[in-house]
Amino acid sequence: MPAPPSYCDVAKGHPWHGPFHDREHGFPLTEDRALFERLILEINQAGLSWLIILKKREGFRQTYHGFDIGRIARYGEKDRARLLADPGIIRNRLKVNAAIENARRVLDLQEQHGSFAAWLAARHPLPKAEWVKLFRRSFVFTGGEIVGEFLMGIGYLPGSHQPDCPIYPRIARLNPPWLKPTKKQK
Repeated sequence: MPAPPSYCDVAKGHPWHGPFHDREHGFPLTEDRALFERLILEINQAGLSWLIILKKREGFRQTYHGFDIGRIARYGEKDRARLLADPGIIRNRLKVNAAIENARRVLDLQEQHGSFAAWLAARHPLPKAEWVKLFRRSFVFTGGEIVGEFLMGIGYLPGSHQPDCPIYPRIARLNPPWLKPTKKQK
């Protein structure tokens, strides 16, 4: 049975997947707001296609106030009701609650570690199974698939692009965390 097509194959020439694949997927992220946005988008993708999320991405940005972590962490019941009524996003109570709670948890990480990015960097390298355990302890609504896609999409785990993909060398030049030698390799 042939292997399913890679994201590199699916994205080529696609009006939504193509730009995301070529400019964002697998590229290292270090800014907390961008990291939080990607985490929320991955959580919302659970059970749905990535294409739905890409099409609704601007709706998420508007509805979640540009992924302002501090502001989302202060959301109350009125905001929760607003989110659940907004057709521009995924209107799922568990996912909305996860966005709000995870914003609060990112604020805690920022206070303890300086930034969400610093928290991630301090834990690298970990195998995927250990990342999943860590995320389950640290966040809500973060199962194995969500964590794996999040970390691959921000450059912490390999696999975002095939080695023969023209984007692969561009990402490699940025020295993402998954390409950095581990302590054992040094």
